[in-house]
Amino acid sequence: MTEFTGPGFEPVLAVARQAGDIAELLDVMWEHDRNDGPPPYVSVAQFRVMYIVDREVEIRMRALNRILGGSLSSLSRLLDRLQTLGFVERRPCPDSRRETVICLTASGRRHVAQVRDRRDHLLLQALQDMPGHQRAALSKSLARLQQALVDQPALRLAAEEVLPVPTSRDAARLSNIAVHQPEQPGPSQDPHWR
Repeated sequence: MTEFTGPGFEPVLAVARQAGDIAELLDVMWEHDRNDGPPPYVSVAQFRVMYIVDREVEIRMRALNRILGGSLSSLSRLLDRLQTLGFVERRPCPDSRRETVICLTASGRRHVAQVRDRRDHLLLQALQDMPGHQRAALSKSLARLQQALVDQPALRLAAEEVLPVPTSRDAARLSNIAVHQPEQPGPSQDPHWR
């Protein structure tokens, strides 16, 4: 484990704590929104799974379990509930009969987009009074932080489990995947808002 000490450590620690505080405030805000939002109600753990699957488009169940750091049986029960809601689909892995891949259904993608839109609205309310130059600086800083987080080993596990590039024989299967595209572009389509 890396030892974080030295003369320049205190300012970094202060920023880390501030980022943690913001993440905790967002968690509270998201939980409040989840309770006030329209049904079906999806738990934090269930939405976390949907978010990861949405980012990866298709992910092996084993890779998803490694990212979440739980037990395979708990993940399986969680996926059962999401499948019952019609939000996820399990498919045989194209290159391994022993594995399963998880993907969002069109309904699941719509639900994730709706949650993101509500969250964006809440964030827009908080950011609207911030001067434009501060928002621009925040945007650049958040993009760098997001990249630094994505580069962490725990979040790169999915990249190690990348599915093979589809071939022409997979074209028929892939053409049947319905992906929801909102009529009007919104903040949920901007990768900087995810």
